[in-house]
Amino acid sequence: MKNRLALYAVAIVLSVFIFSCADKNAFTISGTIANPGSVKTIYLIEADSTALNVVDSTKLSEDGKFKFKHSAGYAGLYKLRVGGVQFDLIAKNGDEIDFSTDNNDNSHAYHITGSQESEKLKTFNKLTNVYADENTKLYNDYQAKAMALGKESDSLKNLYLPQFEKISNEESAVVLKFVNDNKNSLAGFYAATMLDPDKYESQLVAYADAIKGKFDTNPGVQQFIRQMMAIKPVSIGQPAPDFTVISIDNKPIKLSDYKGKYIMIDFWASWCGPCRMENPNVVKQYAVYHPKGLNILGISLDTSKTNWQQAITHDQLSWAHASDLKNFEGPTERLYHIEAIPSNFIIDPRGIIIAKNMRSTDLESFLNKTFNKPQ
Repeated sequence: MKNRLALYAVAIVLSVFIFSCADKNAFTISGTIANPGSVKTIYLIEADSTALNVVDSTKLSEDGKFKFKHSAGYAGLYKLRVGGVQFDLIAKNGDEIDFSTDNNDNSHAYHITGSQESEKLKTFNKLTNVYADENTKLYNDYQAKAMALGKESDSLKNLYLPQFEKISNEESAVVLKFVNDNKNSLAGFYAATMLDPDKYESQLVAYADAIKGKFDTNPGVQQFIRQMMAIKPVSIGQPAPDFTVISIDNKPIKLSDYKGKYIMIDFWASWCGPCRMENPNVVKQYAVYHPKGLNILGISLDTSKTNWQQAITHDQLSWAHASDLKNFEGPTERLYHIEAIPSNFIIDPRGIIIAKNMRSTDLESFLNKTFNKPQ
């Protein structure tokens, strides 16, 4: 009995020793590729920034095995490139990750252990792959019908666009739920980067607030938080910051002059093609909704007053106009964080931003809901 106890004690000591010997200054990925075929080299790619950087590569052994050892400055996103397929994982120093896949599997299923974050990311990718497959199937169906017609007709586009939009909205809802359910996980952050920053701005601002103080060593996360906090004062649900800007007839206009009224601040310029293309729609909506209480203040990013005036006249823009005449560097543009145009903000009578960057049919639909609400 004493010998058994002694052996048991030695086993415990050895297991603790072995565990403590894990390299805390690097992570390892041990992998197996079944049926590798022509795949001879595996690449480890750092994907935690706007660029994808190959940080290491290794040859497959005869039995399809490989191993990476890499030191990371912080927990971050990586990809394994196996032939033409990339597999996502999250790794940090100290992780001992095991990976396996079958190169003959067209679904690109894979198995990963040793990193809970990577397992969560795998779960997320499985969720979104459903919608990728639906999109592919719908696109192939659309292409087949377009080829049968010999052209891409407007009626065909009108039939399929709502279906694509439905899939996109359903996917975004799933992504947003995953993000909110995984606020303590880097997998949740990488999921958040898939959301449309215009459409889901308020949700992303709220998420950035929730993860303050987390993932402090990850520069991508910290940059995201800074960006969201910068635009928070001009996000949906916030009081619109007041400003004074000079009108086209050299008179000061204050946003507070419109207090108690609906107003759309429309940032545009004479040289902006998409702005000029949208102007007829804005003119149409203004004609319908101005009598019901909609006001518009056009703020131009022009630097030439002559070009600005000519565009107003040509496009028949009959609402108030003003400009700092400083392109994107004007104080009003900086206050509202304008980085691209056309851009607009719809503000309610309380002075609260209720919508942003509404264009085309989205603008029409929003104004209809706003001004034709049941009494």
